[in-house]
Amino acid sequence: GFVHVPDVFDPENTIDPVVDEYAGVLDSLADKLYEQGKIASTYSELEFGDRVTKIYGESGEVHNQFFDFSLPQSGVKPDTPFWAGPAVFNALTAPGLLDVAESIVGGEVYSNPVQHVRIKVPESASPRDKNGNVMFGATPWHQDAGVVNPEADETNILTVWFPLMDAGVENGCLAIVPGSHRGELLTHCPGYKDKDQPGLQIPEHLFDIGSSMPVPVKKGGALLLTKQTVHSALPNISNRIRWSFDLRYQPTGEATGRSVFPGFVARS
Repeated sequence: GFVHVPDVFDPENTIDPVVDEYAGVLDSLADKLYEQGKIASTYSELEFGDRVTKIYGESGEVHNQFFDFSLPQSGVKPDTPFWAGPAVFNALTAPGLLDVAESIVGGEVYSNPVQHVRIKVPESASPRDKNGNVMFGATPWHQDAGVVNPEADETNILTVWFPLMDAGVENGCLAIVPGSHRGELLTHCPGYKDKDQPGLQIPEHLFDIGSSMPVPVKKGGALLLTKQTVHSALPNISNRIRWSFDLRYQPTGEATGRSVFPGFVARS
């Protein structure tokens, strides 16, 4: 149910430009929060990871939507932040990445709109919600098929997850349950462990959690998952951010499971 593929990208030509582009996005976010009085400085002297950690912690908020290239499923307003710059687009259409996708979904490769950038700051420095829970921390156990509409039940959706910096156990790489893709779509429950926590989670008695394993991925590599593979993301207990892209590809012309959002033909 998963394949770890090293060296999918040339980091210098694909990932480093994304890092540079997001530094500009962070400049804009810092300026906005400083003008609003939510932070005491823009902290421009800090490198990206330390800077975003400082800004998230001091503002008491997680600002991932500011960097994301997908809009939220609800509450979208004219000023909802969104970023889809040229370096991001080049990463989504990188030849090595599309070669991998084509080998699984076929020659007509469509970029599914269910895709995100995820920046997870160290839990020790993360803002907390009213109940003391880490904001945007570990991702609970789920299948990607469980978070799209039933229209995509028959679509061959490939998940491609890759880090923009090395992702290991300490800073929150993914964990997967080998062989879980052979099973059915499991029950996903909102608020399974905490009713105030967003997102869906598979109750742990429904799968073999004892067989789960972490899958560290180096910068330039990628992790491929089927939509049925049970997986989660570990907590970031390190002193650095975990920064990743979470993408979906499928055959062109099939249902995406998120029909209100646009995708695009990545290769034909």
